Amino acid sequence: MEIRQLKTFWTLASTCSFHQTAELLSYVPSTITMQIKSLEEELGVKLLDRLGKKVVLTDAGQQFLPYATKILNDVEEAKCISSQQGELAGTVVIGADEVLCAYLLPALFKRFRAEYPGVRLLFRPLSGQELKSSLREGQADVVFVLDEQVVSKDLHSEFLKEENFQMVVSPDHVLASRPSLIVDDFHKQHFLLTEKNCSYRTYFDQSLLKKVADALTELEFHSVEAIKQCAVAGLGVALLPELALKKELSEGDLVALPWDLSEITFTAQMLWHREKWISPSMTAFMQVAKSELI
Repeated sequence: MEIRQLKTFWTLASTCSFHQTAELLSYVPSTITMQIKSLEEELGVKLLDRLGKKVVLTDAGQQFLPYATKILNDVEEAKCISSQQGELAGTVVIGADEVLCAYLLPALFKRFRAEYPGVRLLFRPLSGQELKSSLREGQADVVFVLDEQVVSKDLHSEFLKEENFQMVVSPDHVLASRPSLIVDDFHKQHFLLTEKNCSYRTYFDQSLLKKVADALTELEFHSVEAIKQCAVAGLGVALLPELALKKELSEGDLVALPWDLSEITFTAQMLWHREKWISPSMTAFMQVAKSELI
């Protein structure tokens, strides 16, 4: 078993793509296939299935991944201890939900890349439930979440900023010109919502939606951008973070409804595992993140 095989397997598990893995590791795709096949033969198990262009880990692959991650972390730590002065290098695996990925992190990634060109950033877009588990399973180094303050024995949370929410509609929506609203005004309205495992969707379900659940229609989306475009088109009421609405609100494509959402207190946070070894490249990334985002 070779370190390069483990690195190839780990990268492939992170990207779920032979093509992207080949680009990241500067290999041709056939080399990726050969290394994985050799690793599977040595272990005597099938580690992954290739379904079209997508890669899916088998049960054996899922069980082997934490071991591969630990070995690679140990190797990187050993290199850092024994290395001499030089340009910072390594890989930092980052996870984030769609909102933070699209509207908060691009400036951070640009700055970090300019300051540390030798460090590779590997980004994994994940849903809310997957973000914390990716840290616990060793599949990500740092994740960004928009949630209530995370309190955990095994995860460290770094507060970045509070995020307000708005309930928005198109300018020609029936509710757009109302100076005030009551719960009954939402009867028979279409609500454009994120998927149910989203933290602020859960809050919405437990508050307003619970009060009028028998008198409205829910349209569920996996994409915040899709929700915004449907709201702009006049298809319903959307509940989204202000972070994702700045452009549409400033240009008049959407208007905020006069509904008090001050009880929704979600924060952007940076998380990492308390027991994980913090590599120099990971330390640099977290320092730049705090400087850029706080």
